[in-house]
Amino acid sequence: METREQKPAIPRGAPGNERIAALSDGVFSIAITLLVLELAVPEHLPDGGMWAYFSQLLPKFASTMVAFIVLGVYWIGHHNMFKHIKRHDRVLMWLNILFLMFVAMMPFFAGLVGEYGDDTLALASYAFWLMLTGLVLDTIWWHASKNKHLVDPDIDPDLVFFVHRRVLIAPVLYLVSIGVAFFSPLITKLIFVAIIVIYVVPSSLDQIHHKQLSVQEDVD
Repeated sequence: METREQKPAIPRGAPGNERIAALSDGVFSIAITLLVLELAVPEHLPDGGMWAYFSQLLPKFASTMVAFIVLGVYWIGHHNMFKHIKRHDRVLMWLNILFLMFVAMMPFFAGLVGEYGDDTLALASYAFWLMLTGLVLDTIWWHASKNKHLVDPDIDPDLVFFVHRRVLIAPVLYLVSIGVAFFSPLITKLIFVAIIVIYVVPSSLDQIHHKQLSVQEDVD
């Protein structure tokens, strides 16, 4: 019985990777813009009403800021990941589309938290969506790095492992925050902030990442 040969990945240097990156950057840009559009300027405030408006706006403003940084974290992770992904195939493209779908929906869930910040379901939904977003991003890396399928053949195995580990920190903590949301909205929000801090602070992965890029530049 004849077997169908698996189609090879598109070779290194093919223009598709640049188009994937361009589409991704565009979706991130739109999602970030939609976040800011949630902050509407009030009309016809009464005298002295500005303080009351700011007090009402504060939860939504805080939610927007947190979501803005979260999108930045995911963009940086996606950007750095594709520095090591040198080829692409159909599966990678669809996984990336799925990831961008989750990114595009984030302003909606951030808006829920901004409007209903102490509501258990709003917080749990936000955490659940971000957990899925992180899992899809890790799936992209798993598919690309599996058997060095779409990455450099000489990629450092430590880099492959550390990327997996670092990407999965967020989904695990978001999963924890879903359970916590049913008991303490405040602690749930603190977990959201802690996740941001974890990714903003440099880690050992940054050194391995830059070392691998230096090796690739020497080879190229």
